[in-house]
Amino acid sequence: MTAPSDPEAALRSAHREAGQGPIRRITRMTLDHPLLFTISVVSTLIAAGLQLTIPLLLGRAVDQTQGLLERPDETAQGALLLTALTLLVVSILRGVFTMAQNYTAENLGHRVGYALRLAVYDKTQRLSFSFHDKSHSGDLVTLGILDLEGVRMYFSTAFIRTILLTVLIGVGAAVMVSIDPVLALVALCFAPFVAWRSSATQLRMRATWLELQDRLAVLTRVMEENLGGIRVVRAFAGFRHEMFKFDRASARAMQLAFHRVALRVRNSSAMTLSFFAAMGLVLWVGGGKVIAGSLTVGELTTFLTFMTILQMPVRQLGLMVNAFARAGTCGRRVFDLLDREVEIEDAPDAKPLEIGAGTLRFEDVHFAYPDAPESPILNGVSFEATRGETVGIVGPPGSGKSTLSHLIPRFYDVTDGTISIDGQDIRNVRLDDLRRAAAVVQQDSFLFTTTLENNIAYADPWATDTRIAGAAGSAQLHDYIIGLPEQYGTVVGERGVSLSGGQRQRLSIARTVMQRPNVLVFDDSTAAIDAATEARIRAAMEEEADSRVTLIVAHRLASLMHADRILFLDKGRVVEEGTHDELLAKGGRYAALHALQTRPEDDVIAEMEDAR
Repeated sequence: MTAPSDPEAALRSAHREAGQGPIRRITRMTLDHPLLFTISVVSTLIAAGLQLTIPLLLGRAVDQTQGLLERPDETAQGALLLTALTLLVVSILRGVFTMAQNYTAENLGHRVGYALRLAVYDKTQRLSFSFHDKSHSGDLVTLGILDLEGVRMYFSTAFIRTILLTVLIGVGAAVMVSIDPVLALVALCFAPFVAWRSSATQLRMRATWLELQDRLAVLTRVMEENLGGIRVVRAFAGFRHEMFKFDRASARAMQLAFHRVALRVRNSSAMTLSFFAAMGLVLWVGGGKVIAGSLTVGELTTFLTFMTILQMPVRQLGLMVNAFARAGTCGRRVFDLLDREVEIEDAPDAKPLEIGAGTLRFEDVHFAYPDAPESPILNGVSFEATRGETVGIVGPPGSGKSTLSHLIPRFYDVTDGTISIDGQDIRNVRLDDLRRAAAVVQQDSFLFTTTLENNIAYADPWATDTRIAGAAGSAQLHDYIIGLPEQYGTVVGERGVSLSGGQRQRLSIARTVMQRPNVLVFDDSTAAIDAATEARIRAAMEEEADSRVTLIVAHRLASLMHADRILFLDKGRVVEEGTHDELLAKGGRYAALHALQTRPEDDVIAEMEDAR
């Protein structure tokens, strides 16, 4: 049986019945595969029934053997042979149906896991930046692996096991009571203790598992941060400090793991002792009944075999309780993520974005991050930029420059005011259209672990080699690439660590240029590029500047002196506006920043000393 071929159906299945309990939602997802569900349940019932037949056949075989010893004849031999063949057939059929149950249950569980895996991945792709700002990637990876595994195993370890244990324990106990009620009570005296210890142990194991999962998540974060910043670690000789952090996190996880092992061993020993004690009592009481003639040796064998069969199901009651608890806990986390509202998505009546004159307009835009509404980042920003115009945005750290650039492609939504392109409120157009039309070259030049060609063509995987080379040329990266042994087929390392900072930024610029946006925003994306290379990039970009609006966010004034207009932001407000020469002539904040960046260092220090 193959995996589901309709990912959309899998996603709908995972998202259905939002707000319901996790166990109910998981169970409903299993019912989306009725054939597998039916085969698994029916196979479980048949396998359990066949397993309960085995003690009866063994008891009959013992009595027949004893009778054969007392009176050997062909009839008795034939009866014993028939019983032996029946036992063999029953055992084979039990194995076949058990195999069918295990296969179909695991198959169904993997299908549910497949649907949830798609749904979780789909959700994480659509959740807004504000969610990812507050969520650690290690926690999401843990949810996508360990929690999904807990949900996936629900059907085989909880649902099917419940059916199996109910049949084995319920019917098995009824059969023993029908043979001899007193001996049945003796035989089952271990069951309450084992069920209690097993359930209590598994619940404690579950609690410690959740804590262990948290400690392993911490360990994952430590390793992830270390590997991500390995160059910083090496540069500052932080090996011992990093080893101490990792050792401390690892030791905490190991300590809890040892505690779990001790807990499991102690309780397993106690349950095993109680079972063999009960078996000894059955032999003592049952032996007396055999001597008294009220019980046959075969019936005593039946009791002992039933006890052996029931030992594992009774011990698995705790595993079943744990499976339900784990599925409930893990399912709650998974469905909490799936049910989370997507803050940035298409409006119900979203329309295609129609580009005409290509005018970008901010009208009294206010913005505050959702978790800090009392601390606005932008306060009444208004400006307009037309096609072919380059607008520079500068200001002190925390003035809202990067936030402003992130509002244009709707990484966040404005708190108040309007951002429009050709008079169309960006909140009322399709998000895909908007992000194709408005692109941001971000400060973090993230690169995928793939070839240079694939990194550049990420926005258009089917682009021609000529377009890819042209984009790289505009970013002043083409000459470097063709000098590599594999040229555009060269694979860059994780996060582009095989490239320098300036090369990563240039590759990020090339990737964005490939998109051919109508609004192109450089968010301090040339900070690691030398002035000469930046000038060449700017000259190359001017060839296509007439076809789009260009915004340049920068701390270094040399990056935006050529802009048609410069906005100076401070505390989320536009406090100065004009060309480079006009702003210098005003002698205001921009002029002071220009003087700070261009005057000799000694003059600046002397002026600061005089100010003291």
